[in-house]
Amino acid sequence: MTWEWSYIFSHPLWMLSTAILAMIVRAQRKGSWDPRACPVELKGKTAIVTGANTGIGKFIALDFARRGARVILACRSKARGTAALHEIRERSGNQNVHLRLLDTSSLASVRQFAAQILEEEKELHILVNNAGASGLPREITGEGFEITFATNHLGPFLLTNLLLGVTANSLHPGVAMTEVMRNYNFTLRFLFNLVGFFFFKSSEEAAVNTIYCAVSEEMEGITGKYFDSDCSLVLPSPPARDPALGVKEFEICERLTAKL
Repeated sequence: MTWEWSYIFSHPLWMLSTAILAMIVRAQRKGSWDPRACPVELKGKTAIVTGANTGIGKFIALDFARRGARVILACRSKARGTAALHEIRERSGNQNVHLRLLDTSSLASVRQFAAQILEEEKELHILVNNAGASGLPREITGEGFEITFATNHLGPFLLTNLLLGVTANSLHPGVAMTEVMRNYNFTLRFLFNLVGFFFFKSSEEAAVNTIYCAVSEEMEGITGKYFDSDCSLVLPSPPARDPALGVKEFEICERLTAKL
């Protein structure tokens, strides 16, 4: 039996069919909207992208820079942020790209970052809350919050309230090959990357619907909506459409962030 299976997997037809399947699946991952075909420029606009030193965030920032925007990379690590800064400047030819330090797990860091932006920038046109983490060890921050909740929800909530006005949309980038698994053990990372090679989006592909929501002409004036990974306007889950639940959640987050 072992010999039979090894024969099957080593047969040229098996390898050829696997390669063809991989190419078909990878081709189908791409959405219908192509950022390279969108002529919109962002000259005179200021954009902030959190978590812009790697993965999806870096490709979003790169696209904005190529369109001529003033781009602020909001990153937790100075070293990794600086490396991304130099890369984006070089690849885009836009020197108006800047690094500011931000740790969304710390409300104090969020407030300090927002105060600096409000002092330095005349206007802010785009805010992309991209930074997030998964698989973090169980930990309570110095401000008394569970670290994953603070990083992925409270921090972005406070940042948005401090910086933005009325237009806001949410989206799902799709399952993508990013560094989101870096906090998991080797086995899980290996399986994720193995499956992801065939079925998941690359970071560049996953950045497309965020770029679409930020720059496409079709999105002008649209707010309070939810978009799937193919840039399609869809209904979110039933709890997300519950007005009473939304108001309650907003009030709780306001109360939690107002304490500090």
